[in-house]
Amino acid sequence: MHGTVHLFDSLPQVERPQGASVQKAPVRAVPLVGVIRNARSHRNRDPLPEWKGRATLLVEMPARRSELSDILVRFAEKRVDYIVVDGGDGTVRDVLTCGAGIFGESWPPLIVLPNGKTNALATDLGLPTDWSLSDALAAAEGGNSLQRRPLVISQRDNADARVQGFVFGAGAFTAAISLGQDAHRHGAFNSMAVVVTALWSLLQALFGSAGNVWRRGTKMRLRGEDGCELEHSGYGREDERYLVFASTLCRFPAGLRPFREPEDTMRMAVLDTSRLGLLLRVPLILTGRVGERTRRMGYHTHGLERAEIDISDCFILDGEAFPAGRYQLSLGPKLRFVVP
Repeated sequence: MHGTVHLFDSLPQVERPQGASVQKAPVRAVPLVGVIRNARSHRNRDPLPEWKGRATLLVEMPARRSELSDILVRFAEKRVDYIVVDGGDGTVRDVLTCGAGIFGESWPPLIVLPNGKTNALATDLGLPTDWSLSDALAAAEGGNSLQRRPLVISQRDNADARVQGFVFGAGAFTAAISLGQDAHRHGAFNSMAVVVTALWSLLQALFGSAGNVWRRGTKMRLRGEDGCELEHSGYGREDERYLVFASTLCRFPAGLRPFREPEDTMRMAVLDTSRLGLLLRVPLILTGRVGERTRRMGYHTHGLERAEIDISDCFILDGEAFPAGRYQLSLGPKLRFVVP
């Protein structure tokens, strides 16, 4: 591996919501806004400015992930009008995961300030790189929002062990994310980091030896909603896949749009093997221009409500790694995000 990707020892334990759902916020002349600011995020070196008159802010800067649950409980008790997540995709994942047992299906509208190294969700929502809280509050007053559903990845033998996020990957995707850490260290972020990582990963796979990390398959089994194995081309071992990528997002950094399935599903892309002919078609795959020949060679896309994966290596969710195991992927709650 090149860069270092943080590997969680296990999935977080998230209790299911108990009793009645969170009550809606009262009608306020000035909205009450809960802010969770990741002080370690890439663009959060400067102090958070104050906004007078437009909103009352409850600003929290947790030092550890373990603090998020108590913070979100306080936000729920105060019935905040909005929750602001100030950071990158990993910060959004942690907030949604820790808040799942508190808000359930009844989250207040969310505001994302894209100040992390990767901001795939912000790209999909159409947020500009200089999107500020002041801009977001003005847009919220106008009722501008979009609905998105995160993925929920849970252990099949322990449904309370689960994590929520928007970009899932396994197989060669894990090596690519590690390479992306190198790109960050050299000053490439967001779209530039995606371009550098995609190109360098493809070159490594094309010119690497057959047994290296860039060409090697990962032992895994994929099953759809009916419990049956997802289609396999027959190229390579049937108990291995080269790369799996799943998301509920439509648009990705660098203008990539690999999916053409309906937007209200979990979209999954699978490469069975690292055959050179298939790898040469990756640029077309990344822009959604896929013909029948590419599919016969071992590329598949699926629109799913639920899937199962048994995997012998770690998987990636929003930039960080989680351990091998037997998991279910499903759709999370319908969330409203403030947009321009």
